[in-house]
Amino acid sequence: MGFLPSKISIIARSLIGFFVIFKVVQAAPNTNITSVLCGIYTKGDPFTVSLAYVLDELKRVTPSEQGRYDYHSISPYPNAFAYGHALCNRNLTSTDCRTCLDVAEVDMLDTCNSRIGARAVLNDCGIRYEQYPFED
Repeated sequence: MGFLPSKISIIARSLIGFFVIFKVVQAAPNTNITSVLCGIYTKGDPFTVSLAYVLDELKRVTPSEQGRYDYHSISPYPNAFAYGHALCNRNLTSTDCRTCLDVAEVDMLDTCNSRIGARAVLNDCGIRYEQYPFED
């Protein structure tokens, strides 16, 4: 019976020694910012023309979608596609829908100047554009 306790003692000492020598490493993620990149377009970029087309169509067609006020658009220019979506509260008149989308567009473009994707959500309407197809 004296053999078992001494064997357990040896195993216990070995485990303690193992954990002291090879201590368990704990780490936390390094969340310091290395870089943040934003996709932008420049004045001469073909995306400028595509975006202008999409935003104009969204503001023109969405208010005419009586009862729905929900419209998706894609630019017809294959060298730089732009995709867009606009919607308004169904209780608005078409004039109020257009006014709301005009304000949303200004807010969006002022805040996200020259970005290849942006969204503005107001209480009664919203407008979004991206360089890729999307679903809201």
